[in-house]
Amino acid sequence: MSDQTSSPSDETRQNAALQHAVIVGMQPDQSPRVLEEAARYAKLLKAPLVIAHVDVTRFVTYEDPDGYVHSAPIDLNIEAGLAEFEQVQAAAASALKGSGLEWTARQLVGDPALAIKQLANKLDAQLIVVGTRKRGLGESIREFFTGSVAARLAHRQHRSVLVVPLEEAVPDDQAEIWTE
Repeated sequence: MSDQTSSPSDETRQNAALQHAVIVGMQPDQSPRVLEEAARYAKLLKAPLVIAHVDVTRFVTYEDPDGYVHSAPIDLNIEAGLAEFEQVQAAAASALKGSGLEWTARQLVGDPALAIKQLANKLDAQLIVVGTRKRGLGESIREFFTGSVAARLAHRQHRSVLVVPLEEAVPDDQAEIWTE
């Protein structure tokens, strides 16, 4: 998985500089807590921070031997994924301004868990940070069909995965987690 605008040689050079990074999966309008925790761990580990946004509207068509990934849109409106990536970059730039932290953003494509796993392998990442989903019937149905990205990452690769809660915790006396 690669930056949309990078060439294979650019990506190889960037990957070398980002070895042992902390990777954080981000979506537009996500709780800032996820990025804050990722930045905190990147500082503690003295590691670069890689912000990964996965465009699920595109899929991998083939991968070159050097690891450069070519993709194609599922939908002809490819601007949606680019707009989301720009939104994620802007939020990260605002949140990390003045932090002194070395960071970069990557646009990945396809299945979020597999895309983040592949990036973590390329960078020999120290840690992967993801947020939980919002509670709600729609999200629970989506998770039922697609599975939790955090759970899939935890079971399909060897790195530690930090899962950051996005909302207030469900009270212990509340029987149903999703009340919609």
